[in-house]
Amino acid sequence: MKRIVSTEGAYLFDEDGNRVLDAISSWWVITHGHRHPVIMRAIREATETYDQVIFAEYSHEPAECLAEGLLAVAPTGLKHVFFSDSGSTSVEVALKMALGYFHNIGETRDRIVVMEHGYHGDTIGTMSAGERGVFNAAYAPLLFGVDRVPFPKQGLEKQTLDAFETACGTGRVAAILLEPLVLGAGGMLTYAPDVLTAIRQIADRAGCLVITDEVMTGWGRTGTMFACEQAGLLPDILCTSKGLTGGALPLAATLCTSEIFDAHLSTDRRKTFFHFSSYTANPIACAAGVANLEVWKNEDVAARIKTMELYHRTSLQRFEGDERFSAVRQAGTIAALDLNVTASGYLADVGPRMRKLFRERGLLIRPLGNVIYMMPPYCVTPSELATTYDAIDEVASIILGRS
Repeated sequence: MKRIVSTEGAYLFDEDGNRVLDAISSWWVITHGHRHPVIMRAIREATETYDQVIFAEYSHEPAECLAEGLLAVAPTGLKHVFFSDSGSTSVEVALKMALGYFHNIGETRDRIVVMEHGYHGDTIGTMSAGERGVFNAAYAPLLFGVDRVPFPKQGLEKQTLDAFETACGTGRVAAILLEPLVLGAGGMLTYAPDVLTAIRQIADRAGCLVITDEVMTGWGRTGTMFACEQAGLLPDILCTSKGLTGGALPLAATLCTSEIFDAHLSTDRRKTFFHFSSYTANPIACAAGVANLEVWKNEDVAARIKTMELYHRTSLQRFEGDERFSAVRQAGTIAALDLNVTASGYLADVGPRMRKLFRERGLLIRPLGNVIYMMPPYCVTPSELATTYDAIDEVASIILGRS
């Protein structure tokens, strides 16, 4: 394991003087590029005034400005912001909000519906909602049951919708929790926006909530600020983290409607939303979040995203029909394809072998088993992307013994 000594733009610099192109945005968090000057300046200035401030009985300007800014860019109908400190906790908060809402209005709804192959975090609640397997098998005694619907493969979307309708028929479903358009850790699996539209319609008929986990898909990754926008989906609860501060500092937020907020607002303290973490709404992290919103407002981030989308689209064409690959796909700034090997899946040995080969070529790409994907920061140039695609071509040939 190499030590990184500095970062800049799309690059990491290690202790041996090597420059490494961060083609996965350091696990999907860096949006505009490493150490964006506007965000770094905001962090420095915040440290002159703040460190940690308790976010109970007291508030502070960075949190208030960020909450206001978040609601301005979020889907219509989301009116309240609950801060936490990671993607996992933002989803954990969302699950508690959904169950607490129905508890407080006196309606018995205690089931959560999730999608097959989903990943929502590593806390107990989010592991329960995620795909079960080797990564959480040891913790099975702690996990609660959820209702799973099949992943909506192209041509089989009706199976997903029918399964959700059936689950809702029990009258016990509180919410469906979804990664909109792209399942990240599940293998960068993509599905059509109209599936989300149909899910919203079923949920409305059944009276249950829709939670969108936009921890990875938010902040332009799929081409729009939030992925659910592409389906015209207005979620009841939305989770965001990663790109919330441009990736500079850990921070998360869970946004909800006034209806959900009001169900927890009471002089009866038994209806209180009992959730808090020590670093909730850390002022320095919130200042980074405010600066991130400034970057979106003052710089042409949308144009950078469009440029990357176009380059991915044209570059992926070289692999269409290539027998080495299958499922060549794209969702906005995310590009992915599966290497055709006998042993596939997340734990396939081909993953570590490809990581090493990419690292030798100055690239940070961490395949999900045999799934190669790219999710670079928006500052990456077409020539840097070209180098990345050439490396994928070369590494695939080496792995398959065709070089």
